[in-house]
Amino acid sequence: MCGSFTCSKNSLIALNIVYVLVAILLIGVAGAAKYTAIVTSLAIVSGIIACGVFLLMISTVGLIAASRHHQVLLFFYMIVLFIIFVIQFGVACACLAINENQQEIALNKGWSASSDELKREAQMVYNCCGYDSLTNSSYTHPECTMVKNDKGVECCPGATAANCCTDDNSCQCPVCKPRLMTAIGQAFSAVGGVGLFFSFSEILGFFIARTYRHQINPYVSSEESRLQ
Repeated sequence: MCGSFTCSKNSLIALNIVYVLVAILLIGVAGAAKYTAIVTSLAIVSGIIACGVFLLMISTVGLIAASRHHQVLLFFYMIVLFIIFVIQFGVACACLAINENQQEIALNKGWSASSDELKREAQMVYNCCGYDSLTNSSYTHPECTMVKNDKGVECCPGATAANCCTDDNSCQCPVCKPRLMTAIGQAFSAVGGVGLFFSFSEILGFFIARTYRHQINPYVSSEESRLQ
């Protein structure tokens, strides 16, 4: 930890610049994860996005407070930064703690609640048709006439919407559930890992701001320092 006023100031400014980059990274990773898991409503991932937005805002406040040695802004910065740490740490742990069964439950509910348009988009993105089975399944799916598999072959070439992929043997595309499960697992791991890794840097920022707030600015008079 820096002992001098200048060192603390420069460290806090540099750390808040890092926070800006971290916030952009969190928003980007969580946004990509939310898009990847098309048919699920991932509230936990949304929590990471919210943390990224708040971190971006508070890092701006931190830059202003550090450059001016503003006591009130530094106090506000410390409190909000600690709250963001608690939320981000909890949400990141929740992302990493979700097991495969919980992911499957979320995916099943997400597919059932999704519209045909959203299901069709998932089928197009993942080159699949149907959910878990085309023959014996309680989960409906839209037609796959425009969907192609990984090799670029239509799921049911030459078929109409009425008889496209009516059973597992007539369809050239795999079902969507395994691919969606893989995507959701990767999304939770990426978001949780990034969130957990960078949450500890916020504790570092809290203690640097606390130290810096109680230091006396040697470049101003004692009266000016008291009024800041």
